[in-house]
Amino acid sequence: MARAWQLTSYPTDMPGPEHFALVDVDLPPLGEGDVHVRNSWISVDPYMRGRMRPGESYIPSFELDTPMEGTAVGVVVESRAPGLKAGDTVLHSQGWRDEAVGPAEAFEKLPDLPVPPESWLGLMFATGATAYFGLLHAAGAKAGDVVFVSAAAGGVGSAVVQIAKIKGMTVIGSAGGPEKCAFVRQIGADATIDYKAPGTMEDKLRAVAPDGISVYFDNVGGDHLDAAIACANYGARFALCGGIAGYNMDTPPPLRNPMEIIKSGLTLRGYLLYEYMDQLAGFRTEMAGWISDGRIRSVDTIFEGLEQAPAAFFGLFTGRNTGKMVVRL
Repeated sequence: MARAWQLTSYPTDMPGPEHFALVDVDLPPLGEGDVHVRNSWISVDPYMRGRMRPGESYIPSFELDTPMEGTAVGVVVESRAPGLKAGDTVLHSQGWRDEAVGPAEAFEKLPDLPVPPESWLGLMFATGATAYFGLLHAAGAKAGDVVFVSAAAGGVGSAVVQIAKIKGMTVIGSAGGPEKCAFVRQIGADATIDYKAPGTMEDKLRAVAPDGISVYFDNVGGDHLDAAIACANYGARFALCGGIAGYNMDTPPPLRNPMEIIKSGLTLRGYLLYEYMDQLAGFRTEMAGWISDGRIRSVDTIFEGLEQAPAAFFGLFTGRNTGKMVVRL
């Protein structure tokens, strides 16, 4: 009997255990063209919070009392499809469960690249690609830019820091607490801001970027975005990736100084990874090279066991992760 997590009700603020249930599920019989996969790793990500509220968005809400979805890496147990055989490692979207059955086209056989399987939940797929395309394409960052990265100790943020350094940029990273700031410096940041320390974000950013910033990679919104706008040089480019400061609020924090966007000639570019899927192969080749030659570190916070998936998810909003948050089954 397979097991899967379901969302039992939509949270209005911070999600808790009362919103989830781990249930037994019957797997359908294997039809022609189907595969049966046992998951080895599953991903939990901040964007999933947006799927935990009803209504239209860029990605559908989780259906209540139905197995949840998320990126996972697993091993084929049985196959009735050409191109996939028992023992193959695959990437797919039936996470939040220990086993899955579906048509072969829903499972991508992982290429033979010198990276660990769990990296396909982080640097080699959505996390790394979101960082790569947001920094280099949406923000158009280039060598010599001064880049401010919020949530720089998280999965996407830590990837941005490392990619920016590889590409010849000066990097300022924001993180919560001395230990996380030390980590951000270890992976290459030239300066860090402890957002939990006394003082305003704007004052702290001005102190480490007295000549201003030319690029901002936003994972947070709120006071981080306000500070970046206030400290931006004329013509600075912002990649708006996420706004975790407002994910558990009915109304996200408003911009404090929107007129500065006009006065400073800023470009604020929201983007989705789907825009760049046709460029994913080239990204993967470059990222695999960086990982294999040690130029970029794959950093994960690992929770053990399917039972811990909600706890891992909650940890994204309480600072329990350094790097990518994953669950090992």
